[in-house]
Amino acid sequence: MVQARLTGKGQVTIPKQIRDYLHLDTGSKIDFVIDENGDVKIIPLNVAAESLSGILHREEMVTASLEDMERAIIEGASN
Repeated sequence: MVQARLTGKGQVTIPKQIRDYLHLDTGSKIDFVIDENGDVKIIPLNVAAESLSGILHREEMVTASLEDMERAIIEGASN
């Protein structure tokens, strides 16, 4: 397990092993995502969007068609 320490200013230095794994360089941007289990994930924004597909998927989720989405928008707008 790789650990880091939080400074008094709320800053953390990402350990080199993690920076290398995520291909992070100076100036790289990252996102913090809290998943459905409450786990925090660090997502490097220097990756193709296609590689992020499914990271927040839950087994009980149902795929929605465009028609389903449009219907939900209409229903939401009418309330």
